[in-house]
Amino acid sequence: MNKGRVYLVGAGPGDPKLISVRGLEAIQKADVIVYDRLANPRLLKHRRPDAELIFVGKLPDKHILKQEEINHLLVDLALQGKVVTRLKGGDPSVFGRVGEEAELLAEHDVTYDIIPGITSSIAVPAYAGIPVTHRNFTSSFAIITGHEYPNKTYSGLDWEHLAKAIGTMVFLMGVANIEQISRELIRCGKPPETPVALVRWGTWVDQATITGTLSDITEKVREAEFKSPAVIIVGEVVKLREKLAWVEKKPLFGRRILVTRARSQASELVDLIDDFGGEAVEFPVIKLQPPSRPEAQQALDEALDDLHTYDWILLTSVNGVEFFFNRLRERRIDVRRMGNARIAAVGPKTAEALAERGIIADVLPSKYQGEGMLEAIQADLIAGQKVLLPTADLAREYLPVKMRELGLQVTEVDVYENVLTADDGDEIIHLLQNHSIHIITFTSSSTVTNLIEALKQLGIEEPLSLLQGVEIACIGPKTAETVRQYGLPITYMAEEATIASLVQSMIQPK
Repeated sequence: MNKGRVYLVGAGPGDPKLISVRGLEAIQKADVIVYDRLANPRLLKHRRPDAELIFVGKLPDKHILKQEEINHLLVDLALQGKVVTRLKGGDPSVFGRVGEEAELLAEHDVTYDIIPGITSSIAVPAYAGIPVTHRNFTSSFAIITGHEYPNKTYSGLDWEHLAKAIGTMVFLMGVANIEQISRELIRCGKPPETPVALVRWGTWVDQATITGTLSDITEKVREAEFKSPAVIIVGEVVKLREKLAWVEKKPLFGRRILVTRARSQASELVDLIDDFGGEAVEFPVIKLQPPSRPEAQQALDEALDDLHTYDWILLTSVNGVEFFFNRLRERRIDVRRMGNARIAAVGPKTAEALAERGIIADVLPSKYQGEGMLEAIQADLIAGQKVLLPTADLAREYLPVKMRELGLQVTEVDVYENVLTADDGDEIIHLLQNHSIHIITFTSSSTVTNLIEALKQLGIEEPLSLLQGVEIACIGPKTAETVRQYGLPITYMAEEATIASLVQSMIQPK
């Protein structure tokens, strides 16, 4: 029998960018991914489309599968010849039961790799502004389980040694036992005023921190209804948090932001949201593709055949540039045939996309929309000139209508089309229903209408009610007009029709 292979992967503490390169590669090559709740689900987006997902749960008080069942599951899948990635939160060797899983794999002669992850015992305190060591406070730290096997008690831990010999103590999985932990440490000589911090969902957008001392932390945890998963840090280094806390100071900290634009376009917006401390959740309700209608394909090719005859070529988006030049390449049409035309770009990103292809735009308007483009070129337009407008199937009619009124010969061609998509929509509905989406970003009218339609296709009869209470950010006036047509209020409006300006509107004080 052809045996498969198992990758025992540490997914890191939560922030999906904290996974290792090798761990990410294991996700990408897996036939099956076996994961638990502490592995960020955003990591699963890197899987192969045909990869099977198996959720094994593991809450503090209940398991969907017991550990022994998980061990045998990994063996069974590998013996079927599959490549299996076992995705575990944090580092699999730090209270991650990886030893038990590896033992059974070894007994069945299954090849496996253990891929370390960034442990929450170090990363979570760091994200809360608490380094576990500091030369002015301590040069040692211990990682301690907050709970043990049911048939063991806390007498199994050497509390006196911990209280007297260790600098910083980091307890994992111990929120429910914070009273016992505090009591035992004080009993064994730790001063009651010793600083303590609990960090819940550390490195996630939901990160929350509570601080106190051994004498009062139990009451503070109870009053705040502080629940797991949380890391407990005990020691003088907790005092550094007030000065060193950095994540909470980011302007979008704690904000989960829905990105609705096409996945091929989303990277800039996603990266900026991440830079400013928010969590970008991608739900691309638009898929961009070459025109599917035969008549649109024919019209585009005829225009490209006549490329040398145009006086103006107007590019109104980065996507228009990409698909326009893709078709030129497919048709083996030399870009030098555009030599007679003046080139106008609607905005700096479109101009940059042209520059990457060796073409410098002749005109770049100050207002990044159709009205601004017409205003910028109008003085140079002459009746009878030929204008090529390569754009999308849902493009506005403003430019062609106005230019025809000026006596220009305008050829509109679709170089790409917007197609509605609702992939991974169940996750988005769950987040919206639980009020876990704080802001929705719209970068075009199509993203607005497609989001509403996608929610309908996913079974939501009244999608607008699902969006109530969610703040909305718009990139421009036309997009905002579409939002208002649905009766939704707008919280943030970009001053310029750029992604950078859109993000800036969200981080400025209201």
